[in-house]
Amino acid sequence: MSCSTGEPNWNRLAETMAYFHDHFRHEFNAVYELADGSFGKRGMSLQMYLRLAAQLAKGLTAHHTIEERYLFPILAKHMASFKDDEVHLKSHEAIHHGLDDLTALIRKWSEEPATYNPQEMRACLDSWREVLFNHLDQEVKDLSGENMKKHWTLEEFESIPI
Repeated sequence: MSCSTGEPNWNRLAETMAYFHDHFRHEFNAVYELADGSFGKRGMSLQMYLRLAAQLAKGLTAHHTIEERYLFPILAKHMASFKDDEVHLKSHEAIHHGLDDLTALIRKWSEEPATYNPQEMRACLDSWREVLFNHLDQEVKDLSGENMKKHWTLEEFESIPI
């Protein structure tokens, strides 16, 4: 795929991934900010807030599932960081431990709203924030045009289905 200048857009994967990653970063930050209970001041009930948190968990899970099933196997043919047991899959595993904990809290507070604890929610989010944000940044960096040129011919790169 070429951009409007007729030049190949070697950054197309990084740009596409950055779009999704920026969305997840924004969602995470919103869930974190509202965890102190200020969701009520914004017209949200606890259940609405918990749905927002669940949406983050489901969205990240879907995104990672697509990457792992469709994109990473293609990238791994030329880029070691996308192979099994390498940095990106290990990051996904660490993030999903946090998502599992978040999902358990959402379930608990959905069933027993009176037990909602802002400190517990923030502690959960803090436990995987760094690995998530580092991963979002590293994946985009690894998909940058400059890096892709090191591992792919233009023809191979343009055949990547994104």
